[in-house]
Amino acid sequence: MNNLEIINGDALIELGNIKANSIDLVIADPPYNLGKDYGNNHDIQGFDEYISFSRNWLGQAQRILKPTGTLYVFMGFRFISYLYDILDRELQMFFNSWIVWHYTQGIGKTKGFSPRHDDILMFTKSADFKFNLDNVRVPQKYYRQRNNMRGANPGDVWEFSHIHYCNENRQNHPTQKPEGIIERMVLASSNEHDLVVDPFSGSGTTLRVCQQLGRKAIGIELNPDYVAMTKNRLKAEFTGFDSVDPRMERVPMNLRRADIRTEYLENHKKWFLNHHKNVLNTFEESASSLYGESEELGNRNQQKPPQQFDLDFRFSPKSKI
Repeated sequence: MNNLEIINGDALIELGNIKANSIDLVIADPPYNLGKDYGNNHDIQGFDEYISFSRNWLGQAQRILKPTGTLYVFMGFRFISYLYDILDRELQMFFNSWIVWHYTQGIGKTKGFSPRHDDILMFTKSADFKFNLDNVRVPQKYYRQRNNMRGANPGDVWEFSHIHYCNENRQNHPTQKPEGIIERMVLASSNEHDLVVDPFSGSGTTLRVCQQLGRKAIGIELNPDYVAMTKNRLKAEFTGFDSVDPRMERVPMNLRRADIRTEYLENHKKWFLNHHKNVLNTFEESASSLYGESEELGNRNQQKPPQQFDLDFRFSPKSKI
């Protein structure tokens, strides 16, 4: 197969065409069953129908994962406990984390508390799974020479802004996810050249992230308009992922020794902002402001160019992978 594929078809059918035990990572953002309009279908089913749909696609995801594979599932509060039960008790996958995606903007309510988060379940197929902690660490508030300079575990509460309509990377899709969230999942739970599947590809965020991180990827999407959207997105120039954990721009407050500071600031950009060239100026200005220096904090033009992959856009749900 080519490195990136986008399939116009039904997830239940297309997942069934993928070999068992062949996928390293599944990232799924299924319809939440809240009545959103996805162009050619509405996100509204009866309770039993939706649970049956969830059970079927989750079973297929479990089947195609390698024994060392991982599944991430986005879900709203109404159904996430039912998905947890299917994954834990029925499919007997291994629970790892219940991640909270915290965002600052959301639906306003005048009675009750306004929602400001989505939930993400992380399950693995076995107790022996990939997890690259060094690739997803976040900077610490204070530099400690004896500790790992790469920073701390990001934890299970992730703060990423929604992709606002003024963002240049905003697509015409109602539930576009920030690239920074998908970046963390891909870096943590796969290696270069691993194969990632997104059964509900939507605006193509997972494929776009995998394109830049050197992974192979298969996206499945029911709406042909979103398939075309993904095709255009994958051909667009890359200037940096459209979102970043605010902690990634944090400058340690005790880098008083010039030699340690210079080394750390250069490493910081490689470790935490490697695919976020678009926020390097903010980081460098913060460092200069904090330490009162005007020195050049790095060569901004020596970033390794993103690896580009051939694209294979398939529209036949009958074809095999």
